[in-house]
Amino acid sequence: MEVTAKAINAVSRAASSNMLINAFLAGTFIALSIRSVKQQREIEALEAEKESLLKSNKAIKNALWEWKQQLYAEAAEADKAVVPLSKLRAIYGEASTLSSGQFE
Repeated sequence: MEVTAKAINAVSRAASSNMLINAFLAGTFIALSIRSVKQQREIEALEAEKESLLKSNKAIKNALWEWKQQLYAEAAEADKAVVPLSKLRAIYGEASTLSSGQFE
């Protein structure tokens, strides 16, 4: 029983010791700092990927715009047009497909 009392007394002193509390807090601070550094690196990598994706999306949009303009230019030439310009405008939603007097 004396051994148990000594063990409980030692644990009690250790729990109230500032050195033990400070060591625990320092360990927690270090662990949180390491986690924060990892998260910051991940955020920076994601931001770089975002910038890359934005640039590629912009390039794709520009290419699509140029292709669409080229398609319209070819459709405007009546002798070369595979698809009429009015049909292309209807496909891309730039012209209404219904005439105003159609349902009268």
